[in-house]
Amino acid sequence: MGFKPIPAAIAVGLALLIWFVIPVPEGVSPQAWHLLAMFVGVIAAIIGKAMPIGAISIIAIMLVALTGVTSEKPADAMKDALSSFSSPLIWLIGIAIMISRGILKTGLGARIGYYFIAMWGKRTLGIGYSLALSELILAPVTPSNTARGGGIIHPVMKAIASSYDSDPEKGTQGRIGKYLALVNYHSNPITSAMFITATAPNPLVVDIIAKATNSDIHLSWGTWALAMLLPGLAAMLLMPLVLYFVYPPEIKATPNAAQFAREKLAEQGPMNRGEIIMLAIFVVLLLLWAGIPALILGDAWKVDATTTAFIGLSLLLLSGVLTWDDILKEKSAWDTITWFAALVMMATFLNKLGLISWFSGLLENGIGHLGLGWMGASALLLLAYMYAHYMFASTTAHITAMLGAFYVAGISLGAPPMLFALMMAAASSIMMTLTHYATGTSPVIFGSGYTTLAEWWKAGFIMSVVNLLVFVVIGGIWWKILGYW
Repeated sequence: MGFKPIPAAIAVGLALLIWFVIPVPEGVSPQAWHLLAMFVGVIAAIIGKAMPIGAISIIAIMLVALTGVTSEKPADAMKDALSSFSSPLIWLIGIAIMISRGILKTGLGARIGYYFIAMWGKRTLGIGYSLALSELILAPVTPSNTARGGGIIHPVMKAIASSYDSDPEKGTQGRIGKYLALVNYHSNPITSAMFITATAPNPLVVDIIAKATNSDIHLSWGTWALAMLLPGLAAMLLMPLVLYFVYPPEIKATPNAAQFAREKLAEQGPMNRGEIIMLAIFVVLLLLWAGIPALILGDAWKVDATTTAFIGLSLLLLSGVLTWDDILKEKSAWDTITWFAALVMMATFLNKLGLISWFSGLLENGIGHLGLGWMGASALLLLAYMYAHYMFASTTAHITAMLGAFYVAGISLGAPPMLFALMMAAASSIMMTLTHYATGTSPVIFGSGYTTLAEWWKAGFIMSVVNLLVFVVIGGIWWKILGYW
């Protein structure tokens, strides 16, 4: 059997309930309501892990084409169902995941981690900051936050912990491992908020906000990075300190860690050809994404963000750092392109068919009657959106299901569109702090056994509050200075 019977039955049951039992509300077309039924079924199947998300997405594309909710002509319905495969944002993330394979393959990611620990690893707090800084440097070109936090940084963190005999199986995780595991994890949501290319769902946020504002607000890579720079750095500066206070490590001084890191670097030897090329391409990507050539030489040198990603991948293939076999084996990239296309397509047509504006109207009326003013109303929407993540095991499912309606309701209630867009964008990553199933990185690090469930959830809630306050207060002031609201 290719699916889990109980989650699949719940997903199908919800879809059939909305389609056949619940009457179509006034102001909503039957097509929009039927698409909502399928959308709810798809989101429920993703949450319940009825099938892999890519397989669910293929079924979603088939259902949209077959039912003709977007067009009465079968050929046009199929075109609509496949329409998002041409989205540059989807290919930006897919190609960037392929590029990040080079960081892993060449060993450049581990080298960066050990390099910082060799510099600042004489105290446990210094190791924490080294892990956080390594995560930050890798973030712009590693859209799989799971690969970054779980695949690159986590093995480095475990190696350091085990060098101090801090091992969950021996009951010695409190020595240093618990603290480092939490820093390893909580770096991940903050860096994910700082760049469009730092986690796969961020372009979904860009797309939803652009559609909600009729492209009045289309966050570019550079705009997003500049906006999130100051609050992101402030959050990264605070996070290791907060966790040090909440779960202080038993070992505070770690003079051997720096030596251990130097030994690991010695084992790696000098940078090889692959690492040097990867580092050079890394720099080229950052310069082009940030728009530096266009800034210095004029608009003729402007390069689209997705074109930049294709340039990076082409250079890796031409240089032989990556082979086409490497690209074919990068399953997460092809998987992301597939499910991304399906979810963006469904969200796009829910918007086109008027369902998002109808639902945001309900939210607007409900909150509007409370008489909170735009600040209170947008704060309530932001909190409800973020903490609803306790019910989601997928940031993508959460963003697709809720962001559009909550964002439209906020700006309808008077929130400055750019300010609220950036707040919701930040919350879409900050919400990853909350649980051990919040994003792909969490089960990897939690599964290593350094913390109990209660410890993980307590740290997650505390960090969600700290991060949110940083982005609201420091972010709000920074965005005012930048003239964004």
